[in-house]
Amino acid sequence: MDMIKKQRCPHARLNTPTFVLIAAIGIVTTRCLDLVLLFNMLGFTGAMEFLHRGMQTWALRVIFFGSIIMLVTEFYCAVAILRGLNWGRWIFLLTQVIATGYLWAASLGFGYPELFSIAGETQREILRSLFIQKLPDLLVLFLLFVPRRSRLFFRR
Repeated sequence: MDMIKKQRCPHARLNTPTFVLIAAIGIVTTRCLDLVLLFNMLGFTGAMEFLHRGMQTWALRVIFFGSIIMLVTEFYCAVAILRGLNWGRWIFLLTQVIATGYLWAASLGFGYPELFSIAGETQREILRSLFIQKLPDLLVLFLLFVPRRSRLFFRR
């Protein structure tokens, strides 16, 4: 009789909507592509210099390790999103709010703009560059929160 009973899963496993699948793949792909492009641009010696500059003071170490923790959290959120766990998309939204807020503040001179900032002379240029840089993440958030099938997938 136990074999006949259906086991109820606490999260969705099958029939992942296309929007959710594209969003999760987009998270992983953009983060991996960001890392590849960064190391390609810097080269080995530039990457070592970047690591050295990131470890000069305690405040820079906290920011540097915080960014690594955010990267790992975003990967973990992508896996949670694929599994149908609702908290994955909310934590991904939170990481984007934190990252955007910090980039905006660092670019305006609050914090350590020489390490983590966006180039621009005026606030408008910085905001435009930040928007263009965060456009893929906005698209991912759109795919996770706006389509009806995506919202229903996370309510199971």
